Amino acid sequence: MTSHRRPFEATKRTRSSWTMTGMGVFLFFGAVMAFLAGTTLAWKSTVLDQMWVLNAPAYKQLSPYGRIVGIPFLVLSATLAAAGVGWFGRRLWGWKLAVVIIASQILGDLVSILIGHIVRGAAGVTVAGALLYFLLRPDVRAAFMSRRTIER
Repeated sequence: MTSHRRPFEATKRTRSSWTMTGMGVFLFFGAVMAFLAGTTLAWKSTVLDQMWVLNAPAYKQLSPYGRIVGIPFLVLSATLAAAGVGWFGRRLWGWKLAVVIIASQILGDLVSILIGHIVRGAAGVTVAGALLYFLLRPDVRAAFMSRRTIER
């Protein structure tokens, strides 16, 4: 069997699969981190509490609220995991959920800028903006639209 693909097409497909996989891994990584944060905030004095050494200022701010912020972190974790499943399954709802998650991150970072955390907010807007740009590219969306067309 010979392939009729041009070399550029094969390179483009490989590069695209790496970025698509990377985004899916990013969603699952976020799910794990949100789960760990939510678990340690909702249920104090677990073995996992040691992870906050990596971001002690955040723990100092969030810890007094315990379950009030821990439970939303667990909901975020489930949402990110669902987006990751949909992403790897090339489901349109997975793509849409990823877009909503990243767009809401941008809004949160813009609020950070407005309340005076300019550097942190600007860095967040930049990173999340780049991710949103990636998500909204026609070739990325097409990867999810083509599956929808095939299923009909």
